[in-house]
Amino acid sequence: MTHFDGSLLARGSDGYEAARLGAVWNARKPDRHPTLILVARSDRDVQEGVRLAAARGLTVSVRSGGHSWIGSGVREGGLLIDLSALDEVTIDAPARRATVRPAVQGSRLNTLLAERGLVFPSGHCPSVGLGGFLIGGGYGWNSRALGPACFSVEAVDVVLADGTLVHATDDTHPDLMWAVRGSGPGFFGVVTRFHLRVYPAYDQILRSAYVFPRELRDEVLAWTYEAVPDISTSLEMSAKVAHTPGIEHQTTTVTAAAFCAGDAGPEMLEPLEKAPFLRYALRRVERVPATLDDLYALSDTLTPQGNRYAVDGVWTGAPVAEVLDAGRDVLDGLPNRESFLLWMLWGGQATRENACWSTQARLYFSPNAVWRDPADDLAAETWAHDALRGTAPVAHGTQFADANPADRPDHGLEPAQAERLERLRRLHDPRGLFRSYLSPEESTTALARHRQHVRGR
Repeated sequence: MTHFDGSLLARGSDGYEAARLGAVWNARKPDRHPTLILVARSDRDVQEGVRLAAARGLTVSVRSGGHSWIGSGVREGGLLIDLSALDEVTIDAPARRATVRPAVQGSRLNTLLAERGLVFPSGHCPSVGLGGFLIGGGYGWNSRALGPACFSVEAVDVVLADGTLVHATDDTHPDLMWAVRGSGPGFFGVVTRFHLRVYPAYDQILRSAYVFPRELRDEVLAWTYEAVPDISTSLEMSAKVAHTPGIEHQTTTVTAAAFCAGDAGPEMLEPLEKAPFLRYALRRVERVPATLDDLYALSDTLTPQGNRYAVDGVWTGAPVAEVLDAGRDVLDGLPNRESFLLWMLWGGQATRENACWSTQARLYFSPNAVWRDPADDLAAETWAHDALRGTAPVAHGTQFADANPADRPDHGLEPAQAERLERLRRLHDPRGLFRSYLSPEESTTALARHRQHVRGR
């Protein structure tokens, strides 16, 4: 019988249900039940778990930090390998390198890096684990300048379908490195360590924010969209269409974080400070010094743990008038005062030969439904996913951090990258041991049940 340093839990056993529910950060849990859950505490656990699954004819899914909105690691049947106990960090400051386990939260990594004058473009939410974030591409703080975080992955330790553990680099295993940089839940292995390039800390971070009345929404969004090509890549700007506490009607808030270092200084904020509508701001915060911890805390107020969430999004580079028209149902249809539309001004970056990461554009248009009562599931999910279908004429795919292929199928990779990924999957995992992207048949949401009911009439 195989011995594990961690815990192997069978469905129905003590601890199983707590582990299943705990594998999903979202309070809206999927109604899917793995046959076994392995809470791994070592590389050997992962290896033995993969071998056990192969011997029993089970498929394998993986959970790192559990922040997937849809719980893509929790599947019906098979073995779930839970990596949440693997959270060690080592830092080589002189070489500007760090080695992290998949469950390490980006906020914790940056706290440790800051003590050594370093930084990494981790995810915006402080509780996101690095495993899924990195494999999914990694759109993090200052990623417009530093690139998606997957570009900073220089090597990985990964367990393959035959249970072997390999140290992969671009020289030794270029196929694995290409796939691990951006394939998201479709990666055909279990990464137990990421070896990262890290960067000098910023001289300072300055934050500005402006809240505008409802009637200026389209003008403000259009201006920010058109401004992106001309602003510094070290200025991260976004807008949020939402309800602001203390203001009766819906508002549009523009926030900007200037990551000042070298030639990039406070003057990065000047284009926003000269915007033609600035005098109409209902509230304003200008050039306030901030730390990454401050930015994490502000981000965490948008999506605190304990709520139910349905999140989706599309990339687009279409003319802004067309984007606003196509997104009207989302912009006008917020289901409650807690939900919001994130208008993230990315700008677009070129793909790379050594990364399958692809499918992005100037703007990321992302509805975030937030609620607490399960009775509101259908209304919230319908807004987040079905209303977004109206953007199809201008959409250029989605990103794996928010993708929900079970309720709104969309592509997270360009066709050439997706085709190559499937070829590599057949080569490295010919028996299909590792689960790939969720399918519509696997959805357990209220929206999926509603659609089934409608089709059954």
